[in-house]
Amino acid sequence: MSGKIKFGLIIPQGWFIDLPSELSSIEQFELIKKYAIEAEEIGYDSIWFFDHFHTVPRIEYKSVFECWTTLTALAMCTKKVGLGQIVTCNYYRQPTLLAKMASILDVISKGRLEFGIGAGWYEHEFYGYGFDFPKPSIRIGMLEEAVQIIKLMWTQDKVDFNGKYYKIKNGINFPKPIQKPHPPILIGGRGEKLTLKVVAKHANRFNVPHASIEEYERKLLILKEHCLKVGRKIDEIEKTLRADIIIGLDDKEVEKIKERIIKDGRNKKYISGEKWEDIPKEEYFNSRIIGTPEECIEKIKEYIKLGVDYFILYFPYMIENNSHVLFAKEVIPKFK
Repeated sequence: MSGKIKFGLIIPQGWFIDLPSELSSIEQFELIKKYAIEAEEIGYDSIWFFDHFHTVPRIEYKSVFECWTTLTALAMCTKKVGLGQIVTCNYYRQPTLLAKMASILDVISKGRLEFGIGAGWYEHEFYGYGFDFPKPSIRIGMLEEAVQIIKLMWTQDKVDFNGKYYKIKNGINFPKPIQKPHPPILIGGRGEKLTLKVVAKHANRFNVPHASIEEYERKLLILKEHCLKVGRKIDEIEKTLRADIIIGLDDKEVEKIKERIIKDGRNKKYISGEKWEDIPKEEYFNSRIIGTPEECIEKIKEYIKLGVDYFILYFPYMIENNSHVLFAKEVIPKFK
């Protein structure tokens, strides 16, 4: 653990159908830029974007801003906030190219890259962008090799790698990242047999999306076992949580947001193709941080007791209700 409690803001980019459709694409980007600058001003430690191209929880023909190009643009209009991906889909870019992109963003931002990576899961956009969709064991195997290659490209003058999925000969990557020995590597996912094994071997940070207290505690116990097997201490890995925040000044405001989420059909999990399945309301809301500022503070404290010290947060309907501002004013100062 780093000892400091940090909060990152996931900025609406269209993936959750969360950009005003009446705006032009130029106006939508200006809105994204506004929130990036505001996040820095009101106390968030970092800003984050999803690495996705097709909308959820239903397919619509609307804007989705690509995370790496968007973050690079925002590096030029911010000064302090970290710049993260929650998380980069490894399969969408060769690891050598991704290492180069990440290095340049770290240089442009003067050392603010917060590198997140995972195996990918959204089958519909895999096929939509011309990629195969291998079974999970292959995607995770590729992820493990990719992380090794990226580390080498960040730290070595010349890279040779002969793996099952990737083969690199005389790879060169200059300039190197500003952060030394390299930018922190966050690996995201919830798979207990394969993904957590990769986390134990290679991650500086571990991230679980939408995990209840009980689920997160179970993941940590399993991660500890994997760490013991590879000779690492689990305390070497920073624990992060990717969470939705449903916050309001009173119970009435909170319930209004919850009701809208159900009405809009956002309580879903992806199955395959264009098929989604409803998550029971109780299960869905149990894995979110919900309540008044005081109630959110108490829920966050429960995660901190488990060892979580970095919260990467998404606020449903924040463009309309400014709930991220309420959180910054009433919650973040309690942990600084």
